[in-house]
Amino acid sequence: MTSATPLEPFGARLRRAMDERGPLCVGIDPHAALLADWGLSDDIAGLERFTRTVVEALADRVAVLKPQSAFFERFGSRGIAVLEQAVADSRAAGALVLMDAKRGDIGSTMAAYAATYLDAASPLFSDAVTVSPYLGYGSLRPALDLARESGTGVFVLALTSNPEGAEVQHAVRADGASVAATMLEHVKAENADAAPMGSYGAVVGATLGDTLGAAGVDLAINGPLLAPGIGAQGATPADLPRVFGAAVRDVVPNVSRGVLRHGPDVAALRASAARFAGEVRDAVDTAASR
Repeated sequence: MTSATPLEPFGARLRRAMDERGPLCVGIDPHAALLADWGLSDDIAGLERFTRTVVEALADRVAVLKPQSAFFERFGSRGIAVLEQAVADSRAAGALVLMDAKRGDIGSTMAAYAATYLDAASPLFSDAVTVSPYLGYGSLRPALDLARESGTGVFVLALTSNPEGAEVQHAVRADGASVAATMLEHVKAENADAAPMGSYGAVVGATLGDTLGAAGVDLAINGPLLAPGIGAQGATPADLPRVFGAAVRDVVPNVSRGVLRHGPDVAALRASAARFAGEVRDAVDTAASR
């Protein structure tokens, strides 16, 4: 596959979307329990109805939609077809699409993953993708390079909200730096001299609170910080300034169940997303005024 004319850099497009639509990323997570809560069957018909409703409700008003690829992959080729349509419809309505695939491999395999999500010729072409650096940061180079060429973005797992992550991410290297701090330094280097914001982001859980200090990290990476954990996992928009400090303006809070539980009512989904976006904006603006 060959890429078309590069887009405007993802970081610039994301900054504008957050300023215009509010700083919020809503997940599209059609897991079996949520389908049941919506009164839908756990099959391709339920998947399609759920996904179409979320896109219809939110794609023309939120900054970022984040489909979790696994929930579509479990239905095989028909599930992937639903995902392809969701990506296309979301982008057509103005939302940026962050594919939550968490891919991580080496060499030609990593290059193939990168082409799947970051090459404009791919049916799953997205504005950005999540990747795992735990085969070594250098293993991500095919995705990092293709993102730069195509105007897309990459979010690197750094400090995730699951408790198991600490055994790897908080581990200390021979030079005294934690693994997470090392990953953030790599991402910062990718964003050198980018304005208004770099296209390379990191995933840092909003629920981590004071444990960020224990990891010895610098969150000033000149790029976006995807922050899962708002809503059902316990973090609130008001927590963001305390957790992220001076980097809070670059935080992209991710809410999934907190918004999706209001479906299938379109108006309720929209109202919930608007409330979260407003609360995040108020928290960021209050922090900036101090």
